[in-house]
Amino acid sequence: MAQHAWSNEQIVALLKRIGDMLAILGEDRFRVQAYYRAADSIATLGREVEEFWIAGLLREIPGVGEALAGKLDELLGTGHLVYYERLQAQVPSGVMELLTIPDVGPKTARLLWQKAGLESVAEVKRAAECGELRSLPGLGARSESRILAGVQALLENGDQSV
Repeated sequence: MAQHAWSNEQIVALLKRIGDMLAILGEDRFRVQAYYRAADSIATLGREVEEFWIAGLLREIPGVGEALAGKLDELLGTGHLVYYERLQAQVPSGVMELLTIPDVGPKTARLLWQKAGLESVAEVKRAAECGELRSLPGLGARSESRILAGVQALLENGDQSV
């Protein structure tokens, strides 16, 4: 069994990213929450997930059921996760970058992507400046100005990709 070192911090980030992608894709909220719950549990575990894996005790980690244990086994055994790679193919990386905008979570990112066709922070900035976001369902002028302020905050913090 080949071993690939994944720290708890890296596993937590991956599980949260999977949860975000599932939410952006509109998956069942219980499934999304399972990934967030497992990530939170691992973040406060106090031991490396790898120790549980080596001992065959992944299911002993709170929030890790059979399906997640299988995914962690694949990740730790091979160094990658096919499920994550499939999700990456479905959600453009620019849509995931929308989550870096303050006040934009997975549901808003999904709305911006699927209803307005926006796939980058730069596109969201342009649309907000033109007043196009306020016409989206669930967004109004206040939401639009908060999103634009969030993009400006990204710029001020040195994100030049905007």
